[in-house]
Amino acid sequence: MPFTLRNIKGDLEDIGSRFDGAPGLEFRAATKALELDSSALSYQYVPPGYRFPYGHTHETQEEVYVVIRGSGRMKVDDEIVELKKWDAARVPPGTWRGYEAGPEGLEILVIGAPNLGEDPRMDVDGQRDWWTDE
Repeated sequence: MPFTLRNIKGDLEDIGSRFDGAPGLEFRAATKALELDSSALSYQYVPPGYRFPYGHTHETQEEVYVVIRGSGRMKVDDEIVELKKWDAARVPPGTWRGYEAGPEGLEILVIGAPNLGEDPRMDVDGQRDWWTDE
């Protein structure tokens, strides 16, 4: 039976610095490394007290955010919800989302479906500093 095994922290490149956010921001895309056909997976770490610098929405992809360590808040369209360890938040297509870390940081797995293929940017609309405190 064929399968794929990768260590998310050890085998995958950290592309967090590409988002021009907080020092220590981590983002590891696992979709290609795991050879996923029908879904997508990423790991993200937002340092204590920081907000992920971009909000985004998808045309077709549904995402589930699973908090594996820490806490924070998530803004979904105009609603802000608290997040704690082992919370799972489903966000449907067409809904804007962003998140920020609490005092101990926010470590999440993001699961998406369907897989967006070779050009995932065609499905996403993102905006830097989408979530403001105004």
